[in-house]
Amino acid sequence: MKAKDADILIIPGYMNSGAHHWQTRWEAKLSTARRVEQAEWSKPVFEDWTKRLVAEVARAEKPVVLVAHSLGVATAVQAVPEFGGKIAGAFFVAPPDIANPDVRPRHLMTFGPYRRDPLPFPSITVASRNDPFCSFDVAEDIAAAWGSLFIDAGEAGHINAESGHGPWPEGTLTFAKFVSTLEP
Repeated sequence: MKAKDADILIIPGYMNSGAHHWQTRWEAKLSTARRVEQAEWSKPVFEDWTKRLVAEVARAEKPVVLVAHSLGVATAVQAVPEFGGKIAGAFFVAPPDIANPDVRPRHLMTFGPYRRDPLPFPSITVASRNDPFCSFDVAEDIAAAWGSLFIDAGEAGHINAESGHGPWPEGTLTFAKFVSTLEP
């Protein structure tokens, strides 16, 4: 598959993805990409976020490729039973540990714990060894439960603009290769 053959849904996490974040840059460059807009970025409500994502998937006219970061990963994984067969693949980056009682703000825990069933579509999970929102071992464990190809990003923080991943060329290359392996 080529990116133009898919509806690419950009799923930001808590507080959205700013102008310099790799998700925003990808949205601007990929002609079939669109952001899943949430009504409340600073006080995410699990039911609202998943309902909005499910509506965007239902609206898609092409096979869907999910591109989720942080709390967007939790939103996507928890909504899987509602997607039907429209998802061609998912690219997950920096999943947070939503089962950790130390997570802040505390209402983010309402998105967890993660489903641990294998995903019904191909996926990649990219995680950092020093992500302040999830230990590497937890990220590796949940990716294994999902049957997701796990990619070690090294010491890359939360893989966002603040950690120096605005353009994120390695991510762009990995995503392009992943999409090329998907069935339309």
